[in-house]
Amino acid sequence: MMIDLMRRALPDGETLPRLYYEAKRVRQGLGFRYESIHACKNDCVLFWKEQADKEECPQCKTSRWSNVKGSGKKIPQKVLLYFPIKPRLQRLFMSKDTAKNMRWHKDERQHDDNALRHPTDSIVWKEFDKEHDWFAQDSRNVRLGLASDGFNPFGNMSTSYSIWPVVLMPYNLPPWKCMKDPHIMLLLLIPGPTAPGNEIDVYLRPLVDDLHELWNEGVITYDALTQQTFKLHAALLWTINDFPAYANLSGWSTKGKLGCPVCNKDTTYKWLKYGGKVCYMGHRRFLPQGHVWRKNKSLFDGTEEHRMKPKELSGDQLLQQLMHVTDVQFGKVCGTKRKRTDDELNWMKKSIFFKLPYWSTLKLRRNLDVMHIEKNICDSVLGTLMNIDGKTKDTAKARMDLYEMGIRKELHLQTNGAARSMLLAKYTLTQDEKKTLCDWLKGVKFPDGYASNIGRCVNKLPSKISGMKSHDCHVFLQCLLPIAICGY
Repeated sequence: MMIDLMRRALPDGETLPRLYYEAKRVRQGLGFRYESIHACKNDCVLFWKEQADKEECPQCKTSRWSNVKGSGKKIPQKVLLYFPIKPRLQRLFMSKDTAKNMRWHKDERQHDDNALRHPTDSIVWKEFDKEHDWFAQDSRNVRLGLASDGFNPFGNMSTSYSIWPVVLMPYNLPPWKCMKDPHIMLLLLIPGPTAPGNEIDVYLRPLVDDLHELWNEGVITYDALTQQTFKLHAALLWTINDFPAYANLSGWSTKGKLGCPVCNKDTTYKWLKYGGKVCYMGHRRFLPQGHVWRKNKSLFDGTEEHRMKPKELSGDQLLQQLMHVTDVQFGKVCGTKRKRTDDELNWMKKSIFFKLPYWSTLKLRRNLDVMHIEKNICDSVLGTLMNIDGKTKDTAKARMDLYEMGIRKELHLQTNGAARSMLLAKYTLTQDEKKTLCDWLKGVKFPDGYASNIGRCVNKLPSKISGMKSHDCHVFLQCLLPIAICGY
């Protein structure tokens, strides 16, 4: 009905497809196709390649199909959508302009002053070129970055659902194009309703298999700029994600006593008795020797810090640790949770990316999404300053932990017989100060395109700030908060 309505609105001689299926055939002719791969309900395996003919999961014995009464057609429990990477990369060279831009990182980059303007200026890129010079010789070979995170496609509705898209960015393009929408390639749509978690490797297998083939064998590609064919190779340089997704993609758990993936087995942790959580206190090791905060006892854990920062582990050292991680079976089946041994440290699995021949030699494999993390920090800072319920970190249990550690005596709970009171901290705004801050934010103006209207996120009665997006939080922390503090 929608297509018929659009056809009637167009002038005579229009060639719009008459049926939805005709439109799909046009799309398939352009190469915009995808593969529907059935998956186990419990995320154990994909019914693909050697498992393609199975009617039930070989591990949990769950049926491949959902039981729908009164329906003669079999409906799969879960369906992974995979958009093959090879035709996507080949299409980048079908246009002369895009084919020229795919050589920008080598042929047109002019700056070489150790400033990081593009991934090609990074140490990772340069070290990769030295180790794999055959790959670097042809500027058309593609360097890729992978990003993934979960979101609810139903918006703010009450439905609890998490779907995980996996996207790739080609870094051959200049910096003003490589991260734009037209060049970000959707490769996988991992179905819900729950997040894949540690089982994300099951769904990444089709992509990793194609990346392995693109590295070893390549694919014949037509270059519109030279009007010749060449063998295209591709390499995945790193992943981009927030901290929880870091654990899913890397295989190192970011929770517990060894939650820091950088410090590895040398992580400094402390159990907070009243807060009931683990905190990590070794961050002063990364400061320069002689820094004043290394000797400061009152602001941290009551001790001085004289240790050097942890040594960076090489790929061979990581592989030696992963040799102890065995018998990992994927799947969310009740009662089959695997316990880690002491030798396994915090490793939950050996990441599927280690199947790529070059992955263990990369200097940097994981990047954290700074804007995502910055939003969480901004919410916590605002919640603590304005004492917003559910957002503040200044709680009675936190004050009791400070007393247990023997630091920040001015923040300890005050005891009066059987009653306890919590004094207002210096950093907590009074009601008048909250109102002044909200009035000021309500009237702040920005240049066009610099930031959104943050005043819409301010609620004067009660004095509250909520609903800021990631970029708004970045602007608030970098610009507005320092100005507000200087004003006070």
